[in-house]
Amino acid sequence: MDYEIKFKPSYSMVVVRLSSNESIVGESGAMTYMSPSIDVRTRSRKGVLGSLGLKIFGGQSFFVNDYVAVGAPGEVAFVSAPIGDIEHLELRGENGYIVRKESYVASSPTIDLDLSWEGFTRGLFGQGLFMIRVRGHGDLFINTFGAIDRHSLAPGESLIVDNFHLVAFSDSCSYKVEKFGGLKETLLGGEGLVTKITGPGDVLLQTKNPREFADWLWTLIEPRVQARAR
Repeated sequence: MDYEIKFKPSYSMVVVRLSSNESIVGESGAMTYMSPSIDVRTRSRKGVLGSLGLKIFGGQSFFVNDYVAVGAPGEVAFVSAPIGDIEHLELRGENGYIVRKESYVASSPTIDLDLSWEGFTRGLFGQGLFMIRVRGHGDLFINTFGAIDRHSLAPGESLIVDNFHLVAFSDSCSYKVEKFGGLKETLLGGEGLVTKITGPGDVLLQTKNPREFADWLWTLIEPRVQARAR
């Protein structure tokens, strides 16, 4: 797939150039612009019941869009809400990734987003963090809040990651969600739950924490809210 990621690393946008009859799947609402030759087909991710379960468990959109170049080449551009980077991951069948659900932007039609995986349906990572297992052959585009920090782990090498900074990791890695230190550290250390990831494989982190950003933003908004409530 011919693509270009523009405006890295803070305001990234991926532009995908499709040959005639070539297609790409995009997250609902992620499209920025497209050529007139692109035909859009909106579909439910897994049917009515599957989509309902998806909304309950993960908060993602019911729908994705299939973008198809009809009769002529064309291009379509995607962005995501967080201010940050977009990364391209190539899947070759034997490798897959565990991806933060809201980090998904777009993918080849041959990529399978496994929404029945227990890390998604049960939210095993805690703190409202749901992950999707992604497998198949083709191209996958994910976004991060802030820049992307990539770590390559050797067999047996481990990394402890704050869950709000975790974006994706190879499914060849093993993982364990645990508390940050003891009870005092968990309650007062500002980290909450963390994930210990052990290689071999890659771990992708985002340099900004959306929870901390929301808390900081609230410190600016709260005085105005309280002033208007008086």
